[in-house]
Amino acid sequence: MNLLTIKQRKNPQDPLAPEKFYVQTKKDGLTDLERLAYLIANQSTVREADCLAVLSALVHNMMDELAQGRVVQLGILGNFQVGVKSEGSETLEEVNLSNVKSAHINYRPGRRVKDALKVMKFKLTQG
Repeated sequence: MNLLTIKQRKNPQDPLAPEKFYVQTKKDGLTDLERLAYLIANQSTVREADCLAVLSALVHNMMDELAQGRVVQLGILGNFQVGVKSEGSETLEEVNLSNVKSAHINYRPGRRVKDALKVMKFKLTQG
């Protein structure tokens, strides 16, 4: 079950506006590649070390493919693609690489992941 918490925050677009209360998800631990390898190994006939090797290769190859400008499609998991945040320029001639402020990963979940979110259970906690 996903835990939700309540946080009071200012509006960053209007610092003079009164703070409002927002519901947000609360982290409940961390799952790393080693944990995923362990879980997969316990659900299959593949050894944990082999699972970890495959997951590590997946990460390495995803990074390489994303660096080449490709969309990485992982079936029901979804698609990953590099995106950037940039500042606008008044004219085309003013545009250059300094307009790019940061890069990030765009993730678009697959249908099964989207559907899982619709039936996910939540519990609201204080603090």
